[in-house]
Amino acid sequence: MTRSVYVTGIDRGDGRQVVELGVMELLTRQVDRVGVFRPLVHDGPDRLFELLRARYRLSQDPTTVYGMDYHEASALQAEQGTDELVSTLVDRFHLVARDYDVVLVLGTDFADTQLPDELSLNARLANEFGASVIPVVGGRSQTTESIRAEVRNAYRAYDGLGCDVLTMVANRVAGEDRDEIAERLDSRLPVPCYVLPDDPALSAPTVAQITQALDARVVLGDDAGLARDVLDFVFGGAMLPNLLSALTPGCLVVTPGDRADLVVGSLAAHSAGNPPIAGLLLTLDEVPGEGILSLADRLAPGTPVLSVSGNSFPTAARLFSLEGKLNAATPRKAERALGLFERYVDTADLLQRVSAPSSDRLTPMMFEHKLLERARADKRRVVLPEGTEERVLHAAEVLLRRGVCDLTLLGPIDRIRKKAADLGIDLGDAQLIDPATSAMRDTFAETYARLRAHRGVTVELAYDVVADVNYFGTLMVEEGLADGMVSGAVHSTAATIRPAFEIIKTKPDAKIVSSVFFMCLADKVLVYGDCAVNPDPNAEQLADIAVQSAATARQFGVEPRIAMLSYSTGTSGSGVDVDKVREATELVRLRGGDLMIEGPIQYDAAVEPSVAATKLPGSDVAGQASVLIFPDLNTGNNTYKAVQRSAGAIAVGPVLQGLRKPVNDLSRGALVQDIVNTVAITAIQAQTPVEKAER
Repeated sequence: MTRSVYVTGIDRGDGRQVVELGVMELLTRQVDRVGVFRPLVHDGPDRLFELLRARYRLSQDPTTVYGMDYHEASALQAEQGTDELVSTLVDRFHLVARDYDVVLVLGTDFADTQLPDELSLNARLANEFGASVIPVVGGRSQTTESIRAEVRNAYRAYDGLGCDVLTMVANRVAGEDRDEIAERLDSRLPVPCYVLPDDPALSAPTVAQITQALDARVVLGDDAGLARDVLDFVFGGAMLPNLLSALTPGCLVVTPGDRADLVVGSLAAHSAGNPPIAGLLLTLDEVPGEGILSLADRLAPGTPVLSVSGNSFPTAARLFSLEGKLNAATPRKAERALGLFERYVDTADLLQRVSAPSSDRLTPMMFEHKLLERARADKRRVVLPEGTEERVLHAAEVLLRRGVCDLTLLGPIDRIRKKAADLGIDLGDAQLIDPATSAMRDTFAETYARLRAHRGVTVELAYDVVADVNYFGTLMVEEGLADGMVSGAVHSTAATIRPAFEIIKTKPDAKIVSSVFFMCLADKVLVYGDCAVNPDPNAEQLADIAVQSAATARQFGVEPRIAMLSYSTGTSGSGVDVDKVREATELVRLRGGDLMIEGPIQYDAAVEPSVAATKLPGSDVAGQASVLIFPDLNTGNNTYKAVQRSAGAIAVGPVLQGLRKPVNDLSRGALVQDIVNTVAITAIQAQTPVEKAER
């Protein structure tokens, strides 16, 4: 039977989209097929469903998501009664439920619905759907006592109507009251109650949303600038010094368009990071001349400058009525919302309460979820040497908002801050270090000179070497100031891993450093090795790669069944290349242990059961291999790229293995999500102490 979770409320303005997004994140960690159903919907696009569809790659037909619109529901209820309304919605729900393992139900929004006793309707629908309920209570502008009373009353209401209440959520409470409210509600109810503080950035409109709402013209700015959150409004009419003192981080400066001095001054302040602003809104349909605009564009590239026809007063009235919404066009808000949910909700306990049927398949999304979850469970510090690179900064924002790990970014600090400001990125508690000016440079030079003395490296020479961001980051890892390093978005593989070879070196039981890719296919994850480091390993090295790859697979939840790939299967072929694979296979077997291995074996026999039944009947590996070891770099690199592009697989890696401490390389074409995944993998690798790994 399909398991369903019904997220509902007691009144409008509870901000429950944060909870709905968080629950969807939990469900997609557990099962492959998650459906969405909203019983009643307003006219116009459903922003939350569009966000869920984009973020979680939902294939559900949008026409099946909605029961009916509120006008139709109100008319049906008035003419034929509540029973007929509920019966119709139940029928439409089951059309969705039959195709999915779990359904997330989005309750009514209590906003202009014209439905009597909406709470009771939600409770009855949840019961008829067989869904467990998560009621959300809005706490904005309420006292501690009133929030506590509303949560308890909401629980009694839904419980009294026969609902299976999973947990209660108090949302949008004042940050300074959160701990007190949580303490007062703890153990007062039969179910857990989670208390989420109000986050102004979630309700802040983006510059793009303001542009659309005001029908404004974009004079300057790019997509990244338009995605910035507007946290405050500053109205400019005074002299420039007074305006500058009034600027706040993330503010939108609203000023008449003929005040070129305020335009240039605000953008100059932004360029200096004092403070970074969201943009400017020019009123009266006036814009500065071409020369001023050209200067403005050079001062703060990408920062939005908008123009509207009205004057400041009606513009202000419209601005203060705007509220940001989660939708597919605001992915950064979604990351912030998930970070808030995961920080204040015991997600492990909630997932257990949901008791969603666990899937036998491991999809790419499940694998990515598990990476972030494991990294977050035991937070480590990862150093990112490419601190001024745009993709790295966007990835850093995601990692920090989701609480995946602590971060250190390397590079000129002013450049990092300016780049982040230009992108509208909040680096939060990230540590920023400039290797060229850091007090650690002298100590690192001495360390590096000692390690490389056999190569004739002096302290003076080392002083220059360690100013390189990759060497500096590697030394941070070696000295225990960071737990791992990820680089390569703009550096070559050699530039990224050479310092690790020189400084960190290999584990005692590893003969070489090698790599794997996690190949996330539609319904499983395969491990490919080595596709990035060793051009033509000999039999002994190939055996070492197999053992390392099996250990990496097991560390990340993939049960290793090793296929030693060749152009022939079993004893059907001979030759130098086949003999190398055959010898490597025997070396792995001689090491003992519980590793399941088959080789030499062709790729089709390794992964396809029907082929395996013909070529290697009775094998424990053939047809179900999960770790595929390629005989050389040429074969491995081409194969992983062919599978990635032709089969639409997500390739996570390369993940380096064999080093004493984790350092990982990125493809120079890496996307933001690739960087996030690689950093999470690095943090997980760092969770195994070096001493334990060496033993």
